[in-house]
Amino acid sequence: MASTFTNLGVELMATGENAGTWGNKTNANLNLAEQLLGGFKIQTLNAAGAGANTTALAIADGALTGAAQNRVIILGAVSPQAITGNKIVTFPLLTETFYFIKNSTSGAYTVQLKAVSGSGATVTFSATDKGYKVVYLDGVATNTGVIEIPLGEDGDVTLAGTQTLTNKTLTDPIIANILSVSNGDVNLAPNGTGHATVKGNTNAGTIQLNCESNSHGQQIKSQPHSASVTNVMLLPAGADSTLLSRVSTDTLTNKTLTSPKINDTTAITATGTEINYSDLATLGTSAASKVFTADGNNLTKISGAVLNIQDTLSDGSTITWNVINSPVAFVTLGGNRTMSAPSGSTPAAGQFISLLVKQDGTGGRTITWNAVYEFPSDTAPTLTATANLGDIFSFRYNGSKWLLIGQTLALTLS
Repeated sequence: MASTFTNLGVELMATGENAGTWGNKTNANLNLAEQLLGGFKIQTLNAAGAGANTTALAIADGALTGAAQNRVIILGAVSPQAITGNKIVTFPLLTETFYFIKNSTSGAYTVQLKAVSGSGATVTFSATDKGYKVVYLDGVATNTGVIEIPLGEDGDVTLAGTQTLTNKTLTDPIIANILSVSNGDVNLAPNGTGHATVKGNTNAGTIQLNCESNSHGQQIKSQPHSASVTNVMLLPAGADSTLLSRVSTDTLTNKTLTSPKINDTTAITATGTEINYSDLATLGTSAASKVFTADGNNLTKISGAVLNIQDTLSDGSTITWNVINSPVAFVTLGGNRTMSAPSGSTPAAGQFISLLVKQDGTGGRTITWNAVYEFPSDTAPTLTATANLGDIFSFRYNGSKWLLIGQTLALTLS
């Protein structure tokens, strides 16, 4: 009976066969077994033409030349090999074994692993997958299939399918679905009342949020160990907003401040009633240290003098007087002048104003008063004509006219 060969090319010698050559053939089988267990083969792919062309991996009976008789197969080249189209790599039928296969090609094309014929399963390196795969050939007679074997044992990391990681350390991980799915989310789902923790080492736990260009970022960092802080910081409720900073300039709207301090030293102790002087009858609070007080009888008291600073008006053919900004005013006449109606937003009935008019070094200057100024018997006063002397005129507003309430003439001013 003649020798036979296994599906992986190992020679099975029959009784009485190969007299005198058993040693050589046994050594050949042992060499082949070693290659089957740990052999390494670089298999260049068929690069002729474009598109899906095929490279067949063969098995040589009793020899070491079959590419499919190696445990590790590098498809392409170490460099790697540039391909110009999708490739197919076939395995012989009936072979039941497993391989470590590396896709060492360049170019955005797929490499498919399948049986030379039949309808069994196939395994494909995607256009961007240039890594390793562990595959198993099931050896079924009519439809040999190539099946990918996950890397690792039950519970460990695999290359396919949905997996759960327990007590695993990820170094510089990349979450692929964010990179490949538009607007992909990352969901962290702690159990029950658990939470996601960013641990510290020699530094406090820190989360950095980058700008859209990843050129700079802002960090959220915990208090140092020395602060012994354990607390919960709730994010603000309501509509979209921005958190306030202790160092930036911000505007507070509808916020209640409890015992606030100005410049970090002076506490505001006044009540809202004391601050709101629009309703004096409700105040009824007085203290020696307060310059401005009011009592329940609506009597407002000022502990010091009230001073209206004297402002100098601009001399001209027509003199303008803003009685809101400058209720006490002074002007030196450089010629005969017209006094316009008082201006400013907005005088109220009961307002008092005062004007000191000085003659220049020439003297004899006159003023024509606007009709809104009211004088006794509708007769405007005659100014002192002497050079460098002054006259004071005081008025009270009744809501429509400025009524003269007093005048002092011929005053020496220096």
